[in-house]
Amino acid sequence: MNFDELIEVVLEEAKKPLSSEEIWDFAKEKGYDKQLRSQGKTPAATIGALIYKLIKDDLNYPVIKIGYRPTKFVLKKYEHLVDKSNLKENPKDKKTNPKTPKTDIEVDIPILEISDKKLSFLEKDLHPYLNYYARLYMKCYCKTIRQSVSDKKEYGEWVHPDMVGCYFSLGDLEPDVFDLTKSLGGLGIKLFSFELKRELNFHNLRSAFFQCVSNSSWANESYLVAAKFEIDDDFFDELKRLSTSFGIGVIRIDLLNPNASEVIYSAKYKENLDWDMVNKLSRMNKDFKAFLERINKDLASKEIIEERYDKYFSDEDLIKTLKYV
Repeated sequence: MNFDELIEVVLEEAKKPLSSEEIWDFAKEKGYDKQLRSQGKTPAATIGALIYKLIKDDLNYPVIKIGYRPTKFVLKKYEHLVDKSNLKENPKDKKTNPKTPKTDIEVDIPILEISDKKLSFLEKDLHPYLNYYARLYMKCYCKTIRQSVSDKKEYGEWVHPDMVGCYFSLGDLEPDVFDLTKSLGGLGIKLFSFELKRELNFHNLRSAFFQCVSNSSWANESYLVAAKFEIDDDFFDELKRLSTSFGIGVIRIDLLNPNASEVIYSAKYKENLDWDMVNKLSRMNKDFKAFLERINKDLASKEIIEERYDKYFSDEDLIKTLKYV
């Protein structure tokens, strides 16, 4: 049995909404956990991330989200049996709420408050979260770019990306096919550039977006990344317009559940790299130069040395780093 089969079996038997943790508890009670091919370190988080992905990717997926904090899931055919009076409604689902964001993809906006406490985090705290998401869901190996190691003589405002990443086709292609793509002029890689912000709102949206355009447009794909978004119709309309106009993607980081982080808007893939900018970054920044050298070595050896990129933390370890005020 795999996870998607387990989810449907549990929800079929339960016939009521269950959170990802409750689905896993039910599975263990019934002994279904013993039938899984693999479980991983955080099976409940895996279940939640998988359901989110399937709901977004498959319109015919038989499971729907219902309720809010914690989100619960139920089979569509049993939705009519649910007593919704006890389920807290997600504010963004209220049709009469003028602050509901309108997007082409359903977005779970993180409310960074739990009871009477608030999460306290800095921009740098998002780096390991993005690294986790990129490694697991984008097959991308990331490296943080420190402005402090740049040559001050060539230092320029809005030049440095916060993080860069590389996807290697090594893992998806047979060795002979990989060699053929390189001999035909293919790079065998895809380069990513990321600009991170704690929060995106009307006040900083345009400056953050054009900062991302300035320091990330050299890459095959460029992303603006944040953990909190302003809940407003016009804000999301403008975010979508900017993303579509400039081909910059948007990623939402979920601090409470790293597996629920997601690409809100996909970046437009650019086949050709801006080699002049790549050369400038390599010349002025030691971290970026080391990143390129590492890629060359991994391509030459056909082996990705994970330890040479940003350290990968599990979702459990990431959550343990959260600070509350």
